[in-house]
Amino acid sequence: MQTVFLKLGGSLITDKRIAERPRLDVIGRLAHEIAGTLRQAPGMRLVIGHGSGSFGHVYGRKYGTRAGVRSPDQWYGFAATADAAARLNRIVVAELLASGVPAWSIQPGVALRCADGHVVAGPEDTVSQALERGLTPVVFGDVALDSVRGGTIASTEEIFAQLATFLQPQRIILAGEVDGIFTADPIIEPDAKRIDVITPETLAAVAAGLGSSHGVDVTGGMVTKVSQALAMVERQPELELVICSGLVEGAVQQALLGAAVGTRVAVSAS
Repeated sequence: MQTVFLKLGGSLITDKRIAERPRLDVIGRLAHEIAGTLRQAPGMRLVIGHGSGSFGHVYGRKYGTRAGVRSPDQWYGFAATADAAARLNRIVVAELLASGVPAWSIQPGVALRCADGHVVAGPEDTVSQALERGLTPVVFGDVALDSVRGGTIASTEEIFAQLATFLQPQRIILAGEVDGIFTADPIIEPDAKRIDVITPETLAAVAAGLGSSHGVDVTGGMVTKVSQALAMVERQPELELVICSGLVEGAVQQALLGAAVGTRVAVSAS
């Protein structure tokens, strides 16, 4: 029985240039692809995560939540960021349920604990028990209490890294706007070439092509996200981690089922 993590990027499911603008057509199509995957692979234990896109990131940037929370105004921003992230989560979960997926929203911030921006505890027990009961847990980038900063924001990738330590997934799919990692931003430079495999040795050479997500992102952009992906496969070398496009119809379903799509992140190119 395979355990698979799927992240739907914030720039994929929202228009990050316009506050609180979900891409309902994209979310609905992806929900159908996920439902189709679970029908084809009924034994798959699937954890879904998603970014906050133009919901949580807007408030996170306004109040500087990622850097720390101390003043009453910053704590208001902390709460507003959490509320915005949860609003997007309700949209995603509603579309999944409408497609027949037994999606259960798990608010990570309730269980998350951080130390100077690093996740030290998360919702792993709740997620594990949900999987055992046949549910599809849906987590998302969220605020977290922090022993050093007071409060902070934990990205979906950081939450996945914490969950992976306990759940040992066989595959992690990171779905965004473009079909993998390219030599340059393909949205701006159409001649950019896709990179098939990224390893710790090749990251520095391709970093120039890792532009930030278009729009507001307070959790580090693509360089940070790929570095986090590499850290996960270094801790679990047998892990298959793929970065692909959620805008290409069928690509997410293919990736979930193990097809070769997008860019693979691995400890070695072999």
